[in-house]
Amino acid sequence: MLEIKDLHAAINGKEILKGIDLTVRPGEIHALMGLNGAGKSTLSNVLVGHPAYEVTRGSVTFNGKDLLALSPEERSHEGLFLSFQQPVEIPGVSMVNFMRAALNAKRKYQGLEPMSAGDFLKLMREKRRIVELDSKLANRSVNEGFSGGEKKRNEIFQMAVLEPLFSILDETDSGLDVDALRIVAEGFNKLRTPETSALVITHYQRLLDYLRPDFVHVLIGGRIVRSGGPELATEIENRGFDWIKAGIPEE
Repeated sequence: MLEIKDLHAAINGKEILKGIDLTVRPGEIHALMGLNGAGKSTLSNVLVGHPAYEVTRGSVTFNGKDLLALSPEERSHEGLFLSFQQPVEIPGVSMVNFMRAALNAKRKYQGLEPMSAGDFLKLMREKRRIVELDSKLANRSVNEGFSGGEKKRNEIFQMAVLEPLFSILDETDSGLDVDALRIVAEGFNKLRTPETSALVITHYQRLLDYLRPDFVHVLIGGRIVRSGGPELATEIENRGFDWIKAGIPEE
């Protein structure tokens, strides 16, 4: 599904990613862990096409297509989704209109007819039950006045509506209490299929206890320096990253 080869990327002339290699197959969940500044969010921004980041070397293939040649909108329509670390508020834009416009833009890209207002409202009711999103929140402006947990829950709701093939969760667990984390994680798990995959960026094992990743990768200094199974996250939880850093040769 996703194949990253020797990916280098910079922002404002400073190289952040220094040779990322990663392959994600359909149905797999990969967790990405690392210290602040390691390049985790940079990788997510590069994948979705944030214009501030410059790819200086390497390639990214998504379902056989050159992802780096596509616009951010095309990447979304092809099935890429990013759950933001800090979801923004969009005052004056209702959730209903925002999500219907997003879904119908994707349907147009796929050559499908737009979804009617009635059918879309039915779909919204169905999807918001998955993440226990209050109907009052669904009828307000996008994220306006939402708590941190409500914003993260709303991100998973948007994912449920758009049904992406590949989802990136960028520190979705940040700022969530135990109950909100459980609801968000359970909502995500309900949306999993054998055809969909995800990259979960996190500092902590607690989210991974719910999501049960197939692979865990450690990103340090712009490179993936260690990969393993879920047990690697447990070891990091117990020992931190110093033991991994100690085994990395000096540049």
